[in-house]
Amino acid sequence: MGEPAGLGGDITLQAWTRRAEGVPAFVALDDPDRLSALARRLGLAIPIRSVADMAEGGEVFATALPVLPVALVHTVEPGAPHSGNTACVRRSIELAVTLSRDGQAAGLVTNPISKQVMYEGGFTFPGHTEFLAHLAGDPNRREVMMLACSELRVVPVTIHVGLAEAARTLTRRHIVEIGLVTAKALREDFGITHPRLAVAGLNPHAGEGGAMGREEIDLVAPAVEDLRRAGIDARGPLPADTMFHARARQTYDAALCMYHDQALIPIKTIDFDRGVNITLGLPFVRTSPDHGTAFDLAGTGKAKSDSLMAALTMARMIADNRARPHG
Repeated sequence: MGEPAGLGGDITLQAWTRRAEGVPAFVALDDPDRLSALARRLGLAIPIRSVADMAEGGEVFATALPVLPVALVHTVEPGAPHSGNTACVRRSIELAVTLSRDGQAAGLVTNPISKQVMYEGGFTFPGHTEFLAHLAGDPNRREVMMLACSELRVVPVTIHVGLAEAARTLTRRHIVEIGLVTAKALREDFGITHPRLAVAGLNPHAGEGGAMGREEIDLVAPAVEDLRRAGIDARGPLPADTMFHARARQTYDAALCMYHDQALIPIKTIDFDRGVNITLGLPFVRTSPDHGTAFDLAGTGKAKSDSLMAALTMARMIADNRARPHG
């Protein structure tokens, strides 16, 4: 569902209308009345069918948008969120995880949530990624956020923390753990037999030999050596300002970045409309559009569904790759 007052409903409806473009069949976990009202508002003649299970959803997808009902408590207008619906949004995520873990769905694709609205409604997790890790139920499992488009994959080692805290909490062990999960996912989820990792430095010019900081010497370089000893083709620390031009991107399969914006700025610059957020290291497939709720676009017909369609397609691809044997 995502935030019901955001653009998630808009792009869900649009993605179904564009199903002839190769979008895999999906079932919306949402309030069918909300989607019907939104379709009318947008002038879209979309038949919306409430279904009892995923199998029925697959059967009707060609002729109607299948919806497994998750009723809202409060009616919302596009662009006007209500924190009273937090439990409903949470329920849609929990149900999607259950369906995926039970094998009824190949994976889940999450529409964007508003963290602020969720917090106001009592949600205590920093975001989707952390909540999904909690639902996975393994405290020893390391969840990893990857952003991907056709030209680049990036993984931030630290995620939803301030820049000062990211620098303070960065550790050699953390970098290694993220690198190991990323390399495994590149093999099993993306079918890359011999994955290559490019590891960014934290400081300008990768620290300039210690003149601009010692994190590269004390943390990043030792972590890269640890990854190499584990049999992973990793190199770094590399200056972040020269890692993302076209020639550089051809030399690696994923870039490990030390903080949030170091990873997200390049990928959103390269392909803002079709970036996909993927949670690696989970026992189920999860992808998401790489954008926010865009309250200003909700219900206007101006939202683009490209990123959601890319997320649906990537979820199907990852599920298919995981089903194949790996050496």
